[in-house]
Amino acid sequence: MRNTSADQLLHRNLPMLLLRAREKMMERFRPLISAYGLTEQQWRVIRALDECGPLEPRQISDLCTISSPSMAGVLARMEAQDLVVKERFADDQRRILVSLTEKSTQLVLTLSADLEAEYRVLERDVGAPVVDRLYKAIDELLVGLDRE
Repeated sequence: MRNTSADQLLHRNLPMLLLRAREKMMERFRPLISAYGLTEQQWRVIRALDECGPLEPRQISDLCTISSPSMAGVLARMEAQDLVVKERFADDQRRILVSLTEKSTQLVLTLSADLEAEYRVLERDVGAPVVDRLYKAIDELLVGLDRE
């Protein structure tokens, strides 16, 4: 019998499992997003701004788990593609507020139907209760990790 240091670990590799689950999910959704000429990062930014309203780049980075240096490039490309608009705060010219353009708002409306259809397929494939439990478990995990 092979004895490795893994034999001493009591827990499964949760970060790796979450990454594998993310990749499996993105295999379903990536083609839908890219069909509209968007990258995954761009879609995450659009979703965050659609759900939360205008945000500062740092807030978008936090919500979308995109590093600040990468976010600067993502936002510059999105602005060049007329997906977002950046405005400086009147009282503090160092701060920037990022908002969706009408083009992005229309993309959300158009793409939402396709995404919702894929979520229904997901619920059919794995079961709606599984998806509901997963949402709850991830929400609880994030709340617990934020308390640290």
